[in-house]
Amino acid sequence: MALPSPAPDLVARFRRDVEMLAPEPAPAPNRLALAVSGGPDSLALLLLAHAAFPGRIEAATVDHGLRKESTLEALHVEDICARLGCPHSILEVKVPDTPAGLQAEARRARYAALSAWAQKRGLGLLATAHHADDQAETLLMRVQRGSGVAGLAGIRPVRPEGALLLIRPLLGWTKSELVHIVASAGIEAVEDPSNHDPRFDRAATRRFLRDNPQFEASRLARTAAATREANDALDWAADQLAEDRITAQGGEWRIDASALPRELKRRLLLRAIAIVREAHCLPEWTGGEDVEGLLTALEAGETATRADLLARGGPVWQLRLAPPRRAR
Repeated sequence: MALPSPAPDLVARFRRDVEMLAPEPAPAPNRLALAVSGGPDSLALLLLAHAAFPGRIEAATVDHGLRKESTLEALHVEDICARLGCPHSILEVKVPDTPAGLQAEARRARYAALSAWAQKRGLGLLATAHHADDQAETLLMRVQRGSGVAGLAGIRPVRPEGALLLIRPLLGWTKSELVHIVASAGIEAVEDPSNHDPRFDRAATRRFLRDNPQFEASRLARTAAATREANDALDWAADQLAEDRITAQGGEWRIDASALPRELKRRLLLRAIAIVREAHCLPEWTGGEDVEGLLTALEAGETATRADLLARGGPVWQLRLAPPRRAR
């Protein structure tokens, strides 16, 4: 039996949200990949996408194998997709329990599997069901960790993920809206118990928001969006400054950070580190949060080593490849 479509105004709203995120020049994606877990958020994404882009969507469910119910849940999504006439794949992955954490490893395995699947199917655009409540949780978690402007920008609506372009068209939608869409279609959503496990930071933050309704998810999501715009503006300014204030001279790079606000100094330094490491064929440095100590040292005119580079402070900062460590 066919499933009822969401209300026309909701479908039109979703179509606009996707088209705003889809890469130019095409205003609408020819084919759109969907990550559908079987929860209410991703099922709402499936229903909206099917109504907005009929015949142009494909879905995949990643089975992490972490719970005995996961295979049945993936088959449940497969049945719903069959009723919609939507192609569907089940992607089985193995998740190692490493010091990085089970959830982090599950996320890595999930996106690796989705990227490989999408590439095989010739799909370049993947939509996930992250929504305003997820954004609110992310913002509060990063506030608690003392994140800077970039971290407080929250979940980005568009982000490269390997060969994929990842889009999150539901960041402006609340959880309650998505639950209502699924309930109106008369289908049952699955619930991952880890979503309520207080051992995980996100579950604890979710409980805090539930117990403190004065922190409205939609308002927190707007705060994250405003911070993202501010962060993008700072990135733009730093890119302009880098063209004039980072210069190479005989294996050494010089940074003129004079008379700049500290946040722009920080971003200029990070760009210089990336430039020098790339020049020496070093992998991308992922320790951006550790730049604070280096920035303080350079402002004080000191010498320090970070990211395999030797940095000297002064009126103009200097960066070069650090000498190899002597064996004891």
